[in-house]
Amino acid sequence: MTSFASNIFCRVERVCRHLPVALNTFLVFSITGEVSYLVLVEAPLEADQKKTEWYTWWKAFHLLAQYFMLANICWNASLFLKTSPSIKGVFLGGEGMGQGWRYCYTCETHTPPRCSHCYDCKVCVLRRDHHCVFFGQCVGFRNYRYFLSCLLFMWSGLLYAVVMNAEVFIVILKEGVTVHSVLLLLIPWIMLVSGQVSARAFAFAFIADTCVVGFLLVSAFLFFHVFLLLRGQTTREWYSTRRPYSLGVLGNLRYGLGRNWYFCWLCPLIPSPLPGDGIHFRVTGSLEPTR
Repeated sequence: MTSFASNIFCRVERVCRHLPVALNTFLVFSITGEVSYLVLVEAPLEADQKKTEWYTWWKAFHLLAQYFMLANICWNASLFLKTSPSIKGVFLGGEGMGQGWRYCYTCETHTPPRCSHCYDCKVCVLRRDHHCVFFGQCVGFRNYRYFLSCLLFMWSGLLYAVVMNAEVFIVILKEGVTVHSVLLLLIPWIMLVSGQVSARAFAFAFIADTCVVGFLLVSAFLFFHVFLLLRGQTTREWYSTRRPYSLGVLGNLRYGLGRNWYFCWLCPLIPSPLPGDGIHFRVTGSLEPTR
């Protein structure tokens, strides 16, 4: 009985671990599909403009831009998940141990500075930043570039979607700010269940709301991590206000994104070798927390 319950628990845990990834994938493709529909069918242009050759180029540009962003989001997310940030398969050595090294009793090994154990991933992670619940994996030394690039293109895509969905908000509010229109924007689910709106109106209102909320959340995450990158900090180090490994703005960019930091974010296929190994770090400040 105990073994059966344990197997059920493991399966539920495995499913729950992949739920955020499945939900993110659904939302990303739903938003892309809705914006594609807006471009192809409900384009915010006058009727006479839609008959010109310029309209064809307008559609092509918008579709190319949004699918370029979608491809970068999916590719960076895929590489982020495939690139393990853990110490598995990494020779840590023993002769170079010094200040900042610790012993992990769970992994039963010495770990280098900035490395810590993740109880969700059940392994120590090199230069661990945090455990990303949206991807179900830790952000560390080897996959930080893909995480940041994915955030950047998600932010760009959501900004683009918010601008394109401005027409949806205008259509909903064109008759004035009524209780019906406000409730449709704030609680579209309840309006759908109560039969106050059609499924089409609900879908547009729900995706438009998702774009706005998602844009605000992703903006906060992106700007926070760009701030940390420029300061040469991880999230864990930011909590203690330590900056012992800062190499200056350009040095931090090079160390976090690789030697080709200035253009590697354009495409995950652009090679950008990291200058370090995630084990040894040049100390430029005090290792003691200031608070």
